[in-house]
Parts: sequence; C-alpha cells; structure tokens
Amino acid sequence: MKLSMIRSACGSLRIHPARSGSRVSGFTRRCLPVGPANSWMILRTASATSSGGTNPKLSVNFGKLSQNDDGFESDSSLREVVQSTKEAMLALQRRNPAIQPLLAIIQCALFLSKAGEVDGLLEINKKMAVRIGINITQICLAKECSEDDIVEEVLKLNEDPRVHGVYLHLPPASLTTRVLNTLKPEKDVDGISDLNIGRLVRGDLSKGFVPPIASAVLDLLEKHDASLEMKTVLLVGGEGPLGVSLQCLIERSGMVVLKSHWSSNNLQRQVMQADAVVLFGAGNMEVPPAWVKPGAALIRCQPTLETDEHAIETGIGYLTAAYRTQNVVRSFSRWVQEQQYQPWHLHSLKLQPLTPVPSDIAISRAQTPKPVDQLAEEIGLLPEELEAYGRSKAKVRLSLLDRLHKQPDGKYVLVAGITPTPLGEGKSTVTIGLVQALSAHLQLNSFACLRQPSQGPTFGVKGGAAGGGYAQVIPMEEFNLHLTGDIHAITAANNLVAAAIDARMLHEATQTDKGLFNRLVPSVNGARRFSPIQISRLRRLGINKIDPASLSAEEISTFVRLDLDPSKITWQRVLDTNDRFLRKITVGQASTEKGQARETGFDIAVASEIMAILALADSLVDMKNRLARMVVGTSRSGQPITAEDLGVSGALAVLMKDAIKPTLMQTLEGTPVFVHAGPFANIAHGNSSVLADKLALKLVGRDGFVVTEAGFGADIGMEKFFNIKCRASGLRPNAVVLVATVRALKMHGGVGRRTLPKEYIDENLSLVAGGCRSNLRKQIQIAHLFGVPVVVALNVFKTDTQAEIDLVCEIAKECGASEAVPCHHWAQGGRGSIQLAKAVHEAASRTSDFQFLYNTEMPIVEKIRTIAQKVYGADDIQLTPEANAKIDYYNQQGYGSLPICMAKTHLSLSHMPDKKGVPTGFVLPIRDVRASIGAGFIYPLVGTMSTMPGLPTRPCFYDIDLDPVPALYS
Repeated sequence: MKLSMIRSACGSLRIHPARSGSRVSGFTRRCLPVGPANSWMILRTASATSSGGTNPKLSVNFGKLSQNDDGFESDSSLREVVQSTKEAMLALQRRNPAIQPLLAIIQCALFLSKAGEVDGLLEINKKMAVRIGINITQICLAKECSEDDIVEEVLKLNEDPRVHGVYLHLPPASLTTRVLNTLKPEKDVDGISDLNIGRLVRGDLSKGFVPPIASAVLDLLEKHDASLEMKTVLLVGGEGPLGVSLQCLIERSGMVVLKSHWSSNNLQRQVMQADAVVLFGAGNMEVPPAWVKPGAALIRCQPTLETDEHAIETGIGYLTAAYRTQNVVRSFSRWVQEQQYQPWHLHSLKLQPLTPVPSDIAISRAQTPKPVDQLAEEIGLLPEELEAYGRSKAKVRLSLLDRLHKQPDGKYVLVAGITPTPLGEGKSTVTIGLVQALSAHLQLNSFACLRQPSQGPTFGVKGGAAGGGYAQVIPMEEFNLHLTGDIHAITAANNLVAAAIDARMLHEATQTDKGLFNRLVPSVNGARRFSPIQISRLRRLGINKIDPASLSAEEISTFVRLDLDPSKITWQRVLDTNDRFLRKITVGQASTEKGQARETGFDIAVASEIMAILALADSLVDMKNRLARMVVGTSRSGQPITAEDLGVSGALAVLMKDAIKPTLMQTLEGTPVFVHAGPFANIAHGNSSVLADKLALKLVGRDGFVVTEAGFGADIGMEKFFNIKCRASGLRPNAVVLVATVRALKMHGGVGRRTLPKEYIDENLSLVAGGCRSNLRKQIQIAHLFGVPVVVALNVFKTDTQAEIDLVCEIAKECGASEAVPCHHWAQGGRGSIQLAKAVHEAASRTSDFQFLYNTEMPIVEKIRTIAQKVYGADDIQLTPEANAKIDYYNQQGYGSLPICMAKTHLSLSHMPDKKGVPTGFVLPIRDVRASIGAGFIYPLVGTMSTMPGLPTRPCFYDIDLDPVPALYS
C-alpha cells in the first residue's frame, strides 16, 4: 500500500535530566532524530563544581516556535538561517510569482509504528516550510517496500519539474548505493548521494548541498561559548559519508580534526584531550562524563525513534529543518537560474585538412564527434530537454520554447542557390561551412538547420546530403540513413490513412447503416458512447447530440457514410525508396475485398503531406490540428473528406509525437546542427522545419545566427520559404546567401550540356559572364523582391581559375549583391568560409525591409500569375479546364486564401527543363491545381511532375557497403 499526503518531516529534541554522581554536576543532552532514523545528542556542561573550579556557562538556545505561531523566539542560529532563507525565497518569488518550491519526503511505513515520531517530524518540517514559503509532499511506502519500490518513486520525483528537493527519510538499510545514486544530485537536498559528497570533499559547493545535519552540528561548534578555532575536534566512528562531510567542513572552519574508533585503546585519552567530540554509531556504548574535559562539546549520533510532545516544542530539530529548507530554496534558485538563457561554452573540434581531400566517408570517420550530451550542455540545453539516440544524436524537446519564450531571437539567414544543374551547386556544403566559420573561427553562436535526406536519393542518383569534404554533418552515415526514424514515422502514419480509406469504403459498400453504426459506436457494458473524434464529426455535420440513442435514422446515415468517390481519392501510399513500378498500382484484387479493386499508386515518403505538415507545424497541438484537416478525397456529393472524418487523426498524432522533435547533431568542427523534416521542394515547400528554426533562434541568442537551407533554386525553394514558411512561422529573414559555382554558371551562360566538356574545366570568361548576367542576376533580383539583402557565395572547385572567380564576384556585386565572396570550405572547412561569414554578419546587421510577394486574400489565379510573372519571368499563365474547375471548387470550400506552392521543374526558371539562363517569351501552363489543406497551401501542377523517382542503371547503392570487422563499427 502507498499513501500520498501533504506533510513534513524533520528531527526532534528530547531533554534528559542530568545524571547524578557525575563529574559534571549538570548537563543537557539534546536528541535530534535526523536523516535515516538517527538521533543527534548534544552534551554540554551547564555548570561544574569539581576541584572547586568553575567552568564557563554554556547556554544553548536553538529557538522554538512561539505560542501564537507568528515568529521565532530566538536570537541564535535558527533565526539567522530562517531569516536569510526567507529573504532569498521572497526575492525568488518576486521574479517567479507563479512557482513555489516543493520538498518531497519519501518515508517508509516502518515509522508509522510509532505515530508520535512521525507526527513530530512532519510537524516540524511543515511549520518550517510554512515559515519559509515552500510546499511539502510526503510519499509513504509500505513497510515491506523493496529497493525497486524506492527507486521507482525516486525516478518519478526526478522527472517531476515541480519537485526541487527530495528527502529520503528511510531506514539506513534502505539507503543503498543504488537508491542514493538514482536520486538526481540537484534534488538531493540532504547531500547524501555520492556525487554531492564528492563535491563537498572537493570543496565545490556551487552545485551540491551540505547535509543539513552536518550544517547544524558545524553551527553548534562554531557558536560554542569558547571559540574552537584551531582547537581539536574528535570524530569517533565516523567512517561513513556523514563523517567525511563533517571532517571536511570542520577542517575548513579552522579546527583540527582527529579520528578514532570505538575499539581504540586510546579512546579515553583522545576524548579527554579534545575540545569537542562527535560520536557516530554509538549504539549502547557510552562515553563517561568524566572523560569530557570542562567546557568541551559532546555530540552523539545513535538510532532512536523516541519523541514526545515537548520535543516538538523546543530544539535543534528546527535548526536542521531550517537548513533543509535552505537547501530546497537553493535548489529552487539554481533551477530558476537554469531556466534562463545560458551563454554558450562551445568547444570546437580541430580539423587538419589533407591534400588531396580524401573521400567524404573517410573524412567523417577520421573525426570523433563530441558526445551529444556534451554538445547540448555547451549550447545551453538542459538534460531534461534531451532524448539521446545513441552517442552522437538526440531529439530536443519542444519545452525549450516555453523555457526561452522571452529570449530574443538571433539573426535568420537563408541559403538558396541559382537554378540547379546536374553538376550541383553545394548549398548544403556552403551552409555547413558557413556555420563552422561563424562558430569555430569567429566565436559567434550559430546553428545550421538542415532537412533530413530521403533514402530514395541516398540509394538512387544523388547520394547523401550531409555536405562534403571538410564541411559535413557527422556521423554522415547516421545523417543519411534512418537518423531518428522520423521518415519511418511519416511512412507509417501516411499508410495508416491509406489503409483507413480502403477499409472504410469496403465496409460502407458491404454493410447497412445500422450495421455500420453498431460497429462504429459499439455497445460496451450495455452502453454506447461516441469517442471525442466522432463527436467532432457530428459537430461538423451540424448534429449537436452526444447520446448515440438520440440520433435519427437520417442522422445515423449521414454520420456513418463518408461515401468517398473512388475516382476522387487524392491520398496515396508512400515508401522511402525510389521504386518506379509503384507509380501506378491496382489494390483490392483479393477475393476477400469483395470487388473493391481500384487504381492508386505510391509516392516517395518525403512527398507525403504529413511531411509538409511536420515542417510547418509550430507545436504538437498545431500538428494535430493540421493532421485532422488533411483532405484525402471527395464524397460523391462533392464534400471534402478529412482524416478526422476517417477517425484516424488522433492515431496519426500519436505516431508523430516524437517525430515533431528536431534532431541535434554536429558538424566536423563540433558546431550544432538541427536536422528536421525533408519535404519535396517541387510539390511541397522544400525547407526544414519551422520548429527547428525557432528552437535554434532561441538557443543562439540575440547576436547569434541560424542558417537554414531552401531546396532547389531561389525561384522555388527560396520563394516558398518566404511566401509559405515565413507566413506559417512568423519569422523574418535577415539575409540570403545565394550559392553559385563557376561550372554551373557556364552551363547557364551557353553550354547547356550534362557532360563535362573542356569548357567546364578550362577557363572561359565569356561563358562565366553570360551565366552571371542571366541566371545569377535573376536570382538576386528574386531575393530583392522580398526586400532581403543578398550575399553571393561562390563555391570554388579546383578547376576554377582566379580570373573566373574574380569575374563572378565583380558581376555579382554589379547585379545587386551586397557582397560576393569565394568559399573554400570543401577543402579547408570553416577556415575556408571566414570571408563569407564576415560578409553574412555585415549583411544581416543591416535593416531589412522584408515583404511577401502577394497577399493571400488575392484570388488563386492572381497569386499564381504573380509568381509566374515576377519570379519565373513568364508572360502569362494558361489554365486547363480541369485546373479552373479545381480553383472554383477550392474557392467554394473556403480554401481560396491559402498561399501557393508551385509544383514545377527545378532545372529551369520556366516549365521547360532544358531552357537554362533566363528564358523569356513563354506562357506557363497550369495543367491541374491540387491542395494540401492540412499543410496549408494550394499547389498548381506545371507540366508533368513525378512524386516517385526511379532508380538509375547504376544506383548509388553500388558504393554503399558494410565492413563486418567488429573493430570498425564497435
């Protein structure tokens, strides 16, 4: 049996009469049960008459609670401790009025056998807590409780943020090493865990606690009527942690400590020579009063459960309780301080670049990442905000946003690129090189926020996306494969929706209204009840009833039948593998499916709307609501059918509850990276998550930098970043880094071939100039449409000549870039991007005039036309009848105010992939218009878009292998 109640516990005082016939004619023995069933016994001479001498009077007044309970009648230690603790508490509460510290006491029912002892201890702590202003809760375990029972309770208290101190008021046998070291040191206000004892011994009390018993005893020694400085204090039998603590404290107070054992032949002589004696574990053994020299203090510790009413009224028990509450307030103060923004103490990893540059995997394996918990501590994360996935990566909890909600954001920088070519521009590599330069070389807090790569490209054509050369996220194989399972969670959630669609259509086709209702709202113990998600559906249908028996036959039919039109189902299954043969499939061909076959298909997992939702959600609540709003198809009557109508949205949120947390990793130089979400940049917005950016912006601080990357060129990824992601997040960018390469500029300048002819390798200034004055100029102009300064980053290859590099930088600035710099991060790491980092720092410090390209209240057609003309350079748009019909339907359903997410080729500013540079004189064809209602955008289809890539003749998996030698992966 376990009991839980609000009570308190501490030591008590017992007054014993003086013994007759002793050398000291009168003395007071004060007994203080503190800690695990121990009693402190203070023996001091009150008056002495032997040898005709007169010893100084040793009065002891530790205070008592007055009869009217509105103050302490004391001018001694108790009043000082209480007053200072109360002042500290009031100061804390002025800054944090909504929070009050809590002391939790774990007690065994063994103590209930002597109710007076329990009540007395609890009463003392309760009164002291009220006096100071803290709360107390008691957990009373069964008499026969096991070590596992105690550990279970301790673990609960460890994870409870309301608890700021834990007092283990248990028998000594229960205080095992496992129990003590399970308790979080920061909540161990009795200072008994190994770590806290070690801190005390080392003299580091900035995080630890002095045991309240030890504080009380030390207080008595220091307040002795005769100063004990440089005097001798004898510890008898103090081999335990409490003895060690006392020895350290006493020695630091200027006293000389000697140690002895009860079995020592020299015990009498040692006691007689000591100015103070502290006895441990005495049991039935006694120290005759005649051994104690006049004026000496005797402190005795032995197990006892004795108490009485008088003990509650007066004594050292209050002093110990005061020190315990003082420790609770200190713990609370440290906790409050931890909740504030913490300056970074980042220790970068050293790089020693080699020439020639080794392979990416060789570079990654040559660097040993910092443990992720160390990285987290360096950037100001709290241990409870981290969920480790192995040694080098961890999820970060969203509670960080609540903790740092008052913290100003850092600078927000977007990395985009010119229109990409098959040769690659290296946006991810530039992003990583830039943050390595900012943090490891310029000592400016910075975070990279990257998308999680799909396994499709990793095993297919593109390969990994961890960066390259000496600008990588490590470990690269973990970054590129599985990571923390977010894409697998999306796959599971997406396919659950698909299964729910087909199952619902089957059941509706084969059952009556009554049969469907009886199964959807089953009778449990003779009663039918709607689930919350079913009540939500009833509300949307305009049925304001909660009693299933009250529905009419018509209402039952409306409720149970979604009546999905098979030809208008827009939801497909997904798989995170390039598999062209799944683009179109037929399902439901088994005889058990009763003729419900239909055509459908697979998308790649990152094309799922759930991935787009993950990237745009700003909280768990927001994600759940977006999942519920997802439209999976249309009914035969033309009504949209949502995931909530299917009853599946709650289950989706459960599957996605961990995926919503960003994953913390690091670069080759030990700077932090958030990896989160990876939506397609053609049918979705192609940016990492809003949450990763928001968390990073809080962590870097006001003067720090968050560098995030947009997929494809500035005409696609950057435009969607501004118009979709920034609308969803409310964040405003400070600068854009536009990535270009000499050989890609040559392609836009006139070569236009996929192979590597000599024009790409040999110097050709005319081609470079052509590419700069066409595509590079246009992409700079697109960024300026949004009022954001642009820094051009020229990603330098070894085949680039200095003349070509200088020409690109010169023309880029002529075209409106605030700065253009060559970058050598691939070969040199962060050191090769210092010039870029300085340029970004300067550009982001300027006042930007950010603006959206269009108002969302504009008609859908006009929003599409605005993007086509202002971003792509089209003369106009042309919509098919099907596209016009869809737009009319979306307007009718109230979706007309959503932003636009254009789905078109990334290989050209136009809809024609082979048209490089800046195509002109074309009309943009819109063949269809679709909607991701949960994600919150309309996406027009320009040309033919594939959402399931295929594998090439020679996929990248030819170059992926595992060496089974244990030493290489252990």
